[in-house]
Amino acid sequence: MTQLKEITVTINNYIKSGIESLNEDRAKKIFKKLGLPVVQEIRLESIEDIHGAAQTVGYPVVLKGLAKQMLHKTEAGMVEIGINNEVHLKEVAQRMKSRAGENFEAFLIQPRIQGRREFTAGMFKDPLFGPVIMFGVGGVLTEALKDMVLRLAPLSEVDLDNMLDNLKAKALLGSFRGETAVNRAQLKSVLQGLSDLAMACPGIREIDINPLIISPDGSPVAVDGLMILEKSEGCNTQAHKNIDFRGLHTTFYPKTIAFVGASAVPGKWGHILPTNAYAGEFKGEIFLINPKGGTIMGRNVYKTIDDIEGDVDLAVVTVPASRVMDLIPALEKKHVKGMVLITSGFREVGNQGRQLEDEIMAAAEKAGILVIGPNTMGLCNPHASLYVCGANALPLPGSIALVSQSGNLGTQLLAFAEQQGIGIRVFVGSGNEAMITIEDYMQALEPDDLTRTVVLYIESVKDGRRFFDSAARLSKIKPVVVLKGGRTQDGEKAASSHTGAMASDAGVFNAACTQAGIIQVEQPMELLDMSTVFSSLPMPKGGRVAIMTLGGGWGVVTTDLCAEYGLGVPKLSEEIIERLNSCLPDFWSHGNPVDIVGEGDPKIPMICLEELLKWDGCDAVIHLGIHGRRILVNAMANAVLKTDPGTTQEATDMFMANLLKEEEHYTRYTVEMTQKYNKPVVGVSLLTDEMSRTLYRYDDLDYKGVFFPSPERAVKALAGMVRYKKWLDSAKYNT
Repeated sequence: MTQLKEITVTINNYIKSGIESLNEDRAKKIFKKLGLPVVQEIRLESIEDIHGAAQTVGYPVVLKGLAKQMLHKTEAGMVEIGINNEVHLKEVAQRMKSRAGENFEAFLIQPRIQGRREFTAGMFKDPLFGPVIMFGVGGVLTEALKDMVLRLAPLSEVDLDNMLDNLKAKALLGSFRGETAVNRAQLKSVLQGLSDLAMACPGIREIDINPLIISPDGSPVAVDGLMILEKSEGCNTQAHKNIDFRGLHTTFYPKTIAFVGASAVPGKWGHILPTNAYAGEFKGEIFLINPKGGTIMGRNVYKTIDDIEGDVDLAVVTVPASRVMDLIPALEKKHVKGMVLITSGFREVGNQGRQLEDEIMAAAEKAGILVIGPNTMGLCNPHASLYVCGANALPLPGSIALVSQSGNLGTQLLAFAEQQGIGIRVFVGSGNEAMITIEDYMQALEPDDLTRTVVLYIESVKDGRRFFDSAARLSKIKPVVVLKGGRTQDGEKAASSHTGAMASDAGVFNAACTQAGIIQVEQPMELLDMSTVFSSLPMPKGGRVAIMTLGGGWGVVTTDLCAEYGLGVPKLSEEIIERLNSCLPDFWSHGNPVDIVGEGDPKIPMICLEELLKWDGCDAVIHLGIHGRRILVNAMANAVLKTDPGTTQEATDMFMANLLKEEEHYTRYTVEMTQKYNKPVVGVSLLTDEMSRTLYRYDDLDYKGVFFPSPERAVKALAGMVRYKKWLDSAKYNT
């Protein structure tokens, strides 16, 4: 700690002196003070003394030339490796000095470090997330391979191990071509030192150690490095203003709603929103506001909000942006706690819109009004029969909280949730987040007992460090699933124009999510897939999967998918093979996946499923092709009905009714087994139709039946659960 204080004083003195960068010589002196392994070297200004220095170090040597305003020596021809004699040494030194001209400072003589492996380590300050530590493949391959791992400082012991284990070329950390395995403790001490330095010295903008050579005995040695300094101004984050969470609760549990800008024209926002509120059977009072008065949808209309008797909890505003400011005094008089500002035309359209947005937010804050949006698709809370969003979707009450910076994407997911019987805790389209940000919603959902899973669609974050801290805290008690828009450069530009906010660097954002235990997905539908399994199934204890399939091909495909997504498909024990032999024909697969070879007896898949769940060699079961078989059989039955005069419609209907009962019984049975053995059971339907659902609920059972239309969706959902469980275990270890 004393060394860090001394280093901080040194760095601050450099900054006060106007020094913006530290060359290799100065940077490595700081590394050495920090306790990092640094190559032995001699600094000198005179060519005449250079041979003596080389003899002290011992040939072969590395010669480097230092010059003012020259940070990248290799590209400038100021590095020569493997010099073996005095003549060559002096020739190279003279050439370097001539190249540097009047900017020449000094020479560095170093021994040539023998080692086949080169890594790079460093730190840079992200404008949203703050100091980020980097570790990767180094030397001349750094830019070509771009094999690196990022983590936000400060680093924990788990973070350090995670950085080493997640390098694509992690095989280089083991024994390599006769050289000893890397000393992980020493390598982690380098990364920990960079983390400590970054946190102690906010004036450091960037640190680069490249290469970090691994000696044949496995010890790392920093042979080059530099630092970039800056006057510390902190991260580019929005100043956090405390949100009145009691007011936010009232916004989602209002007793009275005023629709300001109500319209009699179907299809307009002023008509869509109250229509959905009425269709959702909101239990409180609804007031329609339009200057023309009269009636809309057969209901009386108030010309102004002042005409309403009593107070109003929630105002849903669809009037043009230029008229919003004039509403604030009237809303304040009515003690409005929350405003859902549907209206667009603010920050997302440019500077003029940004200024108007800021002025309205300042006025609303002064009036004690929380603003959701602007540029939002609205909100819903099925637990309060509150449906005030831009889609006619009325999902069931459930435990999935959905916050989306894209209202369209969010409402599409709501519609799918309704269709598939997936329950929603709350939904909010956060819009431009002029007042209430994604971090605020995360903080509000943390203590909410009705929320079991938090699902986020994010294009940008205003306060990266607060987002990271909120997510890390929230993930410890409930899963957080995120889809990030703007993962590519083109997507980043589109995200910025959508919300008018700066999107974070994708690599840093991904690192923050990994570190905070967030489960990231790549497609919108995966948001609901992940939230469905988290809210419907027990957590797996590990990643070993037993597969049961009606046909061999699906089992092979699912096995490959498990391998691709980090799940294991263990061999069956002799004991379980013997038990399965008693109910399956001799020609069954005798392995995992368990192919039940198209057996038509409805009892067989149930027997096999329970036997697999009993097995202590697996943590979860994926079963394929049993559910949804009725659809295929129905097509066959209809064909028989058309072609066989001896078959009657009555007999066909009875046959299909029995088959439907069998499927319903099997579906319930999978949930009973899930509950009995406390292991997740994930199904894949053979075919789907209008009767098929992702989720099957039973009031007397704690868990639910989960069925996906493809093996890939089933495997990816289960793999997400396993990743989260692994993070949870590491988070417990870390504390």
